[in-house]
Amino acid sequence: MGRRGGWTAAAGAMALTAAAAATAALATAVLTVVFARRVVTPEPIRRDDVRILSADLPRREVRLAASDETRMHGSYGLWFDHDSGHARIGGIVGDDGRAVTRRIESVDFGRLDRAGSGRMSGWLHLGPWEITEHYEDVVVGTPLGPAPAWLVRGGPSGAASDAWIIQVHGRGAKRHEGLRAVRPALAAGWTSLLISFRNDGEAPASTDRRYGLGGTEWADVVAAVRFARAHGARRIVVMGWSMGGAIALQAVLRSEAVRESLVGVILDSPAIDWVDILRFQGRAMGLPSGLGSAVAHVLGEPWSGGLTGLAAPVDVTELDPIARADEFSTPVLLMHSVDDGFVPIDGSRRFAAARPDLIDFEVFDGARHTKLANHDPERWTALVRGTLERLAAATPEAAPAAGA
Repeated sequence: MGRRGGWTAAAGAMALTAAAAATAALATAVLTVVFARRVVTPEPIRRDDVRILSADLPRREVRLAASDETRMHGSYGLWFDHDSGHARIGGIVGDDGRAVTRRIESVDFGRLDRAGSGRMSGWLHLGPWEITEHYEDVVVGTPLGPAPAWLVRGGPSGAASDAWIIQVHGRGAKRHEGLRAVRPALAAGWTSLLISFRNDGEAPASTDRRYGLGGTEWADVVAAVRFARAHGARRIVVMGWSMGGAIALQAVLRSEAVRESLVGVILDSPAIDWVDILRFQGRAMGLPSGLGSAVAHVLGEPWSGGLTGLAAPVDVTELDPIARADEFSTPVLLMHSVDDGFVPIDGSRRFAAARPDLIDFEVFDGARHTKLANHDPERWTALVRGTLERLAAATPEAAPAAGA
């Protein structure tokens, strides 16, 4: 090969390398945008991720394809056929490595014997009417309009007590998520308010119909606190599940109205560090290293709205409660599992380490995300009830901070 031929070959190789690099960069950029958009976009229907192999109704047994989810210890809800049916399933009675057989506790509606797919849920109750007759459907006036809520009265003879716990569900969930805490709240004499919030499919949607990861939804918690105070609440605990934990913490940090009556916070599997969560989720989906950090960056950029659908950027670093840990002044019960599988426990560990004087950090083993109460109901119930009993006579102490 002559000199000209050598230069031609080298140039061709360089062009191919440059083209490959450009293609890889473009693919990464596309993945980043898709991931970012997915994080803030509510799913209208939850995806079935469990294969139902068979259901023997006379024997009260259901066979599910083996997975970490179907091997979970405890009792769970089983939504099937794209939420057209619901059953409650109990303990494992068989596991041959490929299929897990679980006890059927009840089939509430739908044809489980004809179902081919479903998803397991931590919700065991379909509504407060399964727990007590002392409940009512109420409406909380939020900045975006009326939002439905359940009010479960915790006082004597079904009256509302002056101690209220406000339940804030997580991303992709509904008010039902907090029903697990109603019984321990009743036992401790607390009234429960289970709220909906913007873009959850029940409360009014925002103009962009996007999650704010706590950066917008906190205003609906403020509205719930004002509702509670208008109906006799003098002491308030806010409880958040998953993203609901992020929402609850932002409400505490940003609103004087919340802090005025706040005596405590309870968190179950909370979203503490969004950057860490996005990195974890990226790795779990097999995406390129560093993509989670890139997604966090995109969400916070003013120019990204056309790509993500957000009306305003979401700077996840501003949602970090660890950086503002010194602003909290009320006790916090923080529960998280090392085997969460969705929201890593690291953020909770660092939050607890930042305020060991306030935060009671309870670590669970073996429980999946927001399913601590299913995995170890006795321990979980005792923690929630014990915390509420201790706070029943607490005096609210508003912490100084700018806010609503």
